[in-house]
Amino acid sequence: MIVKRVMVTIKYNNTTFAYQNKKDKMETLRFKTSLKCGGCVKAITPGLESLTSIKKWSVDLENTDKVLEVEATEDVTDEVIESVKKAGYLISRL
Repeated sequence: MIVKRVMVTIKYNNTTFAYQNKKDKMETLRFKTSLKCGGCVKAITPGLESLTSIKKWSVDLENTDKVLEVEATEDVTDEVIESVKKAGYLISRL
């Protein structure tokens, strides 16, 4: 599969206009969670993997906020929160 991202930048009279196809634009969302270990991450995996807009996600268990970072093609804040809560963990948007 080949994915092309096109970003057009035009400068005119000291003003910059930028356009990126919304379909290709990625949103980065960050959440504070109550995850503690790899088992916790494994528990939330099926729910996050079922959200097709999510292209990549990771959890930083060394951070005191146990940060879940999600890259998605659209804002999936509500879906991520619902999915993690359904798995039995606390979560809030950073």
